[in-house]
Amino acid sequence: MMNKIVVPDLYCPFLPQINKYADILEEYALEWVLRFQLLANESSYQRFCKSKFFFLAASAYSNCQLEELRIANDWLSWVFIWDDQCDLSDLGKQPEVLKAYHRRFIEILNGAELTNQDIPLSYALRDLRQRMLKKCTPEWFDYFVYRYEGYFDGCVEEAINRAQGITPDIDGYMLIRRLSLGGYLCLALVEFCNYLTIPDFLRNHEVMKQLKIKTINILAWCNDIFSLYREISSGDVHNLVWLIHYQQQVSLEQAMLKATEMHDQEVKSLIDLEASISSFGDELDIELKKYIAGIHSWIYANLAWYFQSGRYQTVERLELVQR
Repeated sequence: MMNKIVVPDLYCPFLPQINKYADILEEYALEWVLRFQLLANESSYQRFCKSKFFFLAASAYSNCQLEELRIANDWLSWVFIWDDQCDLSDLGKQPEVLKAYHRRFIEILNGAELTNQDIPLSYALRDLRQRMLKKCTPEWFDYFVYRYEGYFDGCVEEAINRAQGITPDIDGYMLIRRLSLGGYLCLALVEFCNYLTIPDFLRNHEVMKQLKIKTINILAWCNDIFSLYREISSGDVHNLVWLIHYQQQVSLEQAMLKATEMHDQEVKSLIDLEASISSFGDELDIELKKYIAGIHSWIYANLAWYFQSGRYQTVERLELVQR
């Protein structure tokens, strides 16, 4: 049945871009995950190669220098590998176990020493922390860790739903989804990769909050449309299309069309919001313009990546290396 559902064209008026270091990044990305032994076996290695995370990073962060691009790519690779554990392994139904991992990961991001009990993903986190702190202020890194905590909270909330057999309503799902998607992390990296200086008052302004919410909705709904097969095959209810199908008692084809309409309307709403923004002064307007260009790049990159990546064509996960 799933193979007969056609993914409709999604509205995306933003232009494609690719970082000039994309080819270098492709070779480097494999070296990094292998150096930290993040892939358990040949199957995981092959799946990582087919996923082409480097293409997503190079398209989303198209204007930065090589080291910043490498750092952004490695964060994305780390999150995708961990995401598979949360979605497709037994960990995805063990919220207390997940919490223990997350506490340790946050400790490492905050500078804790590694021990022989730590898993390879922890060693990779330390590497990322050290490299990023050479390129950003400690204050900005604290903000980034805060966003990481939000991502972990979303993963745990999904695990609680799976463990208790809860099917959330669409509004409740989206509150969790904005966190578990890792979208706030991706947008924080827009600041990092584009060398932006966003003061707290602007970051906390309602305009910025709405820009982020709408962008993350677009990324999440696009993901849900393309990942429907994988989520249904693995029995995961955390998918907008499936929830529309289940709660509104419509066919999957109709649910797909409804989700597509939601996506397209949110893109148009984002553009309308951008057009309505008042001036914050010349310097901040320049930073905000670059930030908006960065989210446009992310929206296009996210959509283009699904046509390049083999990630959602299988339910096989990137297995976790424990030691």
